[in-house]
Amino acid sequence: MDINGKLYRKFLERNAAYEQQNGKDAAKKQHSKGKLTARERIELLFDAGTFDEIDAFTRTAPAESNFGKVVTAYGDGVIIGHGKIKGRTAFIYSQDFNVMGGSLGSVHASKIAKIQDMALKMGAPIIGIIDSGGARIQEGVASLAGYAGIFRRNVFSSGVIPQISVIMGPAAGGAVYSPSITDFVFMTNKTSHMFVTGPNVVKEVLNEDVSFDELGGAEVHMKKSGVANFVYEDEENTLRGVIKLLSYLPSNNMENPPAIEACDTNIEPAPQMLEIVPDDPNKPYDIKEVIRLLVDKDTFFEYAENYAQNIVVGFGRLKGRTIGIIANQPKVLAGTLDINSSTKAARFIRFCDSFNIPILTLEDVPGFLPGIDQEHNGIIRHGAKLLYAYADATVPKVTVILRKSYGGAYCVMNSKNLGGDFNFAWPTAEIAVMGPEGAVSILYRKELIESEDPAKLKKELAKRYREEIANPYVADEKGFIDEVIDPAVTRRKIIYAFEALENKHVTSPSRKHGNIPL
Repeated sequence: MDINGKLYRKFLERNAAYEQQNGKDAAKKQHSKGKLTARERIELLFDAGTFDEIDAFTRTAPAESNFGKVVTAYGDGVIIGHGKIKGRTAFIYSQDFNVMGGSLGSVHASKIAKIQDMALKMGAPIIGIIDSGGARIQEGVASLAGYAGIFRRNVFSSGVIPQISVIMGPAAGGAVYSPSITDFVFMTNKTSHMFVTGPNVVKEVLNEDVSFDELGGAEVHMKKSGVANFVYEDEENTLRGVIKLLSYLPSNNMENPPAIEACDTNIEPAPQMLEIVPDDPNKPYDIKEVIRLLVDKDTFFEYAENYAQNIVVGFGRLKGRTIGIIANQPKVLAGTLDINSSTKAARFIRFCDSFNIPILTLEDVPGFLPGIDQEHNGIIRHGAKLLYAYADATVPKVTVILRKSYGGAYCVMNSKNLGGDFNFAWPTAEIAVMGPEGAVSILYRKELIESEDPAKLKKELAKRYREEIANPYVADEKGFIDEVIDPAVTRRKIIYAFEALENKHVTSPSRKHGNIPL
């Protein structure tokens, strides 16, 4: 080939133009806002030298489809491609705010759809980095149709490959629905926003003044809406969080999660476990202390840490193998289940079950949160989501009851009859229809009314109820738990239990799908 020939010069000139498009001026605009460019984000995510871009030189739809707007930039505002993250294949699309504000038109959408199809076909995770003004207004219905095609592919890929959305700028209008269908949503504090209708629309329709952060900032979605599962202070750490998450996940639903060879193999008793749960059953403690002692050192990776904090969920490792953890948190709302915690845990369980990740449940739950607000907003329906998720999950499931396990909450939290494979209890466990105080108030109502010292009598009766009815040995002797265990050997017990369940196989009834109470 004549390297000085006309055709080759054209090839070089085009590459040079594309490099210039993504050069210093583009970077300067993004950096001034505390953001990285679309390409810099990709470079941080992927192993050096492994990323291959696809469709770099696509052009925007013709001017007549663009309301007279002539755009000369390549790529139509999105970079797509594939590469390796810690040696494993992943696919990505990264919206480029410097090209038409990253807005989604027909060509832009077709590129995203193309990489979605490739990820699904190859059985590899897909990461979407969102930095977009939303639908491209000048393309009209074509841009809306593009969004619909992306949503449909999100649904087809759900439960087949991990889908991760990383919000690194605005995500407005239709742009928010693809992330909400995916498995995990990352946001960056102060520079990322999600809302269906922006501040200007709120002002126009409701005459309310609200800032971008107040309406749809990372803190709102981290603490109030629960839309964001992971939030970091800057884009570099957000992308490191994505890399960390991927290290726990299989590439698709046909694989098991990756195992770490250099892992924590210690199964010696941990006597400090005996000191965590207070003698007083009404005193709180931090369930995260238990989790950290159970999993391999420094491997607990919490999900939705600041939302519905009365339940703690996340990934961890046992002897290098990934598990999902669901644990009641006694230090927040006494560990009761409410609407938000039920939905949070159910969603996490569904993901774990889709991707062959065993589930460990740590239980200390006095019941469902009472109150008019909870009842009127559907605690029955939302609590049923958690029940359904546990019952429907076929992955290995191990439960440890640490302290309280009362009423319907006992049933819901992966009880034996709901499908728990191994169910253990600590000697401090209290398993009953309701708490001792409530129980004796009903059972001995007449005696308490007639007593000269009802407070003293109630205390004595509650103590007797704990000893005779609510203790774990009753449940053990009736087969509703498999064993009352020494808290110090809990790690060894659950490791052996999951090892015994490695070849678990469940044949489900033939059906299109169940109807979870959404």
